[in-house]
Amino acid sequence: MHRNFKIIIEYDGSAYHGWQRQKHLRTIQGEIEKALLKMTGNKVILAGSGRTDAGVHAFGQAANFHCDTAMLSEVFYKGLNSLLPNDIVIKECKEVDEKFHAQYDAKNKMYSYRILNCHTPAAIGRQYAWFIRKKLDLHAMQSSIFHITGMHDFKAFEGTGSPRSHTTRNVLNATIEQKDTNCLYIEIEANGFLKHMVRNIVGTLVDAGLCKITPDDFKQIFISKNRNNAGATAPPHGLFLMHVNY
Repeated sequence: MHRNFKIIIEYDGSAYHGWQRQKHLRTIQGEIEKALLKMTGNKVILAGSGRTDAGVHAFGQAANFHCDTAMLSEVFYKGLNSLLPNDIVIKECKEVDEKFHAQYDAKNKMYSYRILNCHTPAAIGRQYAWFIRKKLDLHAMQSSIFHITGMHDFKAFEGTGSPRSHTTRNVLNATIEQKDTNCLYIEIEANGFLKHMVRNIVGTLVDAGLCKITPDDFKQIFISKNRNNAGATAPPHGLFLMHVNY
């Protein structure tokens, strides 16, 4: 019986070369497809909602796969979790409509970026936040991120080498909060993301937080559509794909 299954995946990306399958390299997609091969005896192609870079984490990555099988979703749920390494967890598995596609049917996604902003780095949890020693100006960062909400051309924040038809995206929500004494959380929800878009936005926001640029400078960088004007790309280990909405 030909069936289509949707899975929700949580993973620690520290030990992987990103989501996308790569020859001779460990990836999230590659590990799950190896587990599916063991379960079904056939090569199964996993379609993700999108790629995450090497070192990026996820609480709610979505994917789907088609398979000729009599196995139920609960069997795949238990079987995959028993076969996968402990830094990849299937949180949910369910059978979906034959036409469902994790990438093309996604309406929006939400990413979160974490910054540890204090004098002393962390030993525990250091792989989940960007450590910045100098005090960041939270108000300047909040005033800057305000400009990206809505439908805009994000070419100034696009990484090179990504195939796309256009660079316009709709940012539904963008916030920066200090949720405890030392940690800043930057959350961006949009209908789609360009390569390195979140990390390039974060790097430029940090420039504002370090008073290298003003919030108005941030706006001018944004509307310039020139990547060379924006800040450095923030490191991947502070980035989390939180959820995908359908």
